[in-house]
Amino acid sequence: MAVTVETLEKLERKITLSLPLNSIQSEVETRLKRLARTVKMDGFRPGKVPMSVVAQRYGYSVHYEVMNDKVGEAFAQAANEAQLRVAGQPRITEKEGAAEGQVSFDAVFEVFPEVKIADLADAEIERLSADVDEAAIDKTVDILRKQRRTFALRAQDQAAADSDRVTVDFEGKIDGEPFAGGKAEDFQFLVGEGQMLKEFEDAVRGMKIGESKTFPLAFPEDYHGKDVAGKTADFLVTVKKIEAAHLPEVNDALAKSLGVADATVAGLRADIKNNLEREVKFRLMGRNKAAVMDALLAKAELDLPNAAIVAEIERLRESARADLKQRGIKDADKAEIPDDIFRPQAERRVRLGLVLAELVRSNNLHATPEQLKAHIDELAASYEKPEDVVRWYFGDRQRLAEIEAVVVENNVADFVLAKAKVNNKAVTFEELMGQQA
Repeated sequence: MAVTVETLEKLERKITLSLPLNSIQSEVETRLKRLARTVKMDGFRPGKVPMSVVAQRYGYSVHYEVMNDKVGEAFAQAANEAQLRVAGQPRITEKEGAAEGQVSFDAVFEVFPEVKIADLADAEIERLSADVDEAAIDKTVDILRKQRRTFALRAQDQAAADSDRVTVDFEGKIDGEPFAGGKAEDFQFLVGEGQMLKEFEDAVRGMKIGESKTFPLAFPEDYHGKDVAGKTADFLVTVKKIEAAHLPEVNDALAKSLGVADATVAGLRADIKNNLEREVKFRLMGRNKAAVMDALLAKAELDLPNAAIVAEIERLRESARADLKQRGIKDADKAEIPDDIFRPQAERRVRLGLVLAELVRSNNLHATPEQLKAHIDELAASYEKPEDVVRWYFGDRQRLAEIEAVVVENNVADFVLAKAKVNNKAVTFEELMGQQA
């Protein structure tokens, strides 16, 4: 086999493969003989079909298979000998003018790029920190109490107030005409908790059982119902029932009902603090990791293999189709979604993946078994039976690979933060939890 390698443009390469025809023909004959022993054809007993008949029926398909296999093997061998890291599948075309007794092919493909990362000591990264304060614990206790609240019917002469659960009938009209979704009977919502538009809540607040009221409601321009967005409707609302909320007391009984091991108020608050600190740690890790990745991309210089971008676009498209299908969209798996929608995200993912791979390889930042175990233990700690969660992760190679990827990213983040100019910034618990990790 004679091999030549040619650089076309940036990451694109071409290998010319020459194969002897006699080796191809020999393999075709071997496969046809093997096929003749088992093939079934009308008029012949199994294993007794003449070779000429087998060759006439299956010769073309077998020849095609052999050519594919031989060219694939030759390409893999040539790429390996030339120490090329191939990105994606090669485009292979038969070449004219081959020497006698030979058949030649051109294989055009891309290679993975050389990744150059500038001095990370010049990179500036903002690293956030946050603490779990008493106010955050208080707020969580209030949420837990609300989740366990009960309701009792208010007296006839009592008005609806914030936190009350009201049952109403309503009908809305725009220019005197009803509209889809504008009417309901025995509809329940909690006053003052943002379940309804503000004008609706303001109208119901202060009403008593049996009262009716007409009021205008202006739908926001960005309202999810496009038919009514930006329009004003007149609503008639009638209050049928008002129930006052009763929140459980913060005591040992509440702690016990929540399954806290130390069934005391102090035990409950300690348990909440542990859970919030774990959440804060992961949120900070995610936020700071994102800042590191942005800094890395700014310091990296590389060409992107188009084959990798195309493959990533297809992965993102399939993910989007699966999401549409889950939402009940008809024929979601056939939805035509243009490449351009995913291209910026795909390019960033490919670029970041190549930069991370180079940094991990050159600095030995691979995940160790001890790191994997520690990370999984931490994830499992918030569950009732952590040991079951640990077994669940270690019992599946795909799940373990996902954890490994996270640990590797953490190793990269720690490595970069140790070298870069880091600006530490403390934020409140509320600020952190309001940000995207």
